[in-house]
Amino acid sequence: MLPLKNIFNRIFWDKRLDRGDYVITFIHRGAPSDEKTIAASLVKQVGKSWFTYEEEGSEVYIPMHRIVTVKNLKTGEILWRKRTTSKRV
Repeated sequence: MLPLKNIFNRIFWDKRLDRGDYVITFIHRGAPSDEKTIAASLVKQVGKSWFTYEEEGSEVYIPMHRIVTVKNLKTGEILWRKRTTSKRV
């Protein structure tokens, strides 16, 4: 499996790909199962170890270490999955 940063680079800068085909699931306290899934098309900025997306008019900062999966909705393929399977508290 490719490193997460490589997958993000491909999704966000490869003109042959459609961001709308991908979703990102990340740890989000208070959400059902403490996880939230957003369309990759909502991502506004990608940094070395974080990304931002817009929600209800506010920019939300998410560190890369909170990402659980990156999935291609069109093919159903999970491009990246967090290695740890420990229970999050």
